[in-house]
Amino acid sequence: METLEILAGPGEAGRLDAWLAQRCPELSRSALQGLMEQGLVTEEGRTVQKKDKVRPGACYRIALPEPQPIEAVPQNIPLTIVYEDADLVVVDKPKGMVVHPAPGNPDGTLVNALLYHCAGQLSGIGGAIRPGIVHRIDKDTSGLLVVAKNDAAHQSLSDQMRVHSIHRVYHAVVYGNLKKEEGFVEAWLGRDPNDRKKMAVRPAEATGARYAYTGWQVLEHLGNFTYIGCRLKTGRTHQIRVHMASIGHPLAGDAVYGPRNCIKALQGQCLHAKELGFVHPATGEWMQFSSPLPPYFTGFLDRLRKEHRA
Repeated sequence: METLEILAGPGEAGRLDAWLAQRCPELSRSALQGLMEQGLVTEEGRTVQKKDKVRPGACYRIALPEPQPIEAVPQNIPLTIVYEDADLVVVDKPKGMVVHPAPGNPDGTLVNALLYHCAGQLSGIGGAIRPGIVHRIDKDTSGLLVVAKNDAAHQSLSDQMRVHSIHRVYHAVVYGNLKKEEGFVEAWLGRDPNDRKKMAVRPAEATGARYAYTGWQVLEHLGNFTYIGCRLKTGRTHQIRVHMASIGHPLAGDAVYGPRNCIKALQGQCLHAKELGFVHPATGEWMQFSSPLPPYFTGFLDRLRKEHRA
């Protein structure tokens, strides 16, 4: 079991769990709280509590338990297959489904479903937990993903992602009335220095910051909301959510980057990966697919239209 030792310098103060989270960027605040509850965070042999205050000069020891292995196993979970051949699968992921297993989501994921559907015939480049996964979308984002069945297809699709040649259009509903009919956000993204679970617009020179570009176009003005299409040049974590929030138009339903009183009935951001296009890895043919808006999205649009006309 690995042990971390953190020494509190003179003048350091604050709530212990928050202070340790700042000093240990590899651990989230919630993870540290869990370790404290298990008695794995001590000071001079005494277990500490999350609400304790930092003591200048104290040495805190964090015992890290061995990570539990996660194994992706086939599960008979229904999938919406848009296209499939010997090299790849295009799937329409529902809202609420996680793409691959991770702590907190060990099964019931898209990968578990694909392993069953494809009888384990997926690219091994992503490893045991992410077989075939070329790109991801958030749990509460619905829509199109392409998955590779073999390593050659995976490499080809990854190369297209790297040079930004894959066509990706998302539809979203954002707060506010966008004044222009189209525009773009070009801003570097990286981990939020105050909350490592979130992404944020960061200076280009910040550690870990990556270039990101989101083009947007108004599809419909709906009073206090706007229905938009977003075309991605890059595909960073939470890119559309952070970019639109950074210009004052967060996504409806987004509890992370939107207002505190988010629209809970949406059960997450109103965001759908609607169009996906790429060059087929084996044939060289241009393939393009479109996904219909799911019921949660169309239902919200219908509600906004009625309210807007009233």
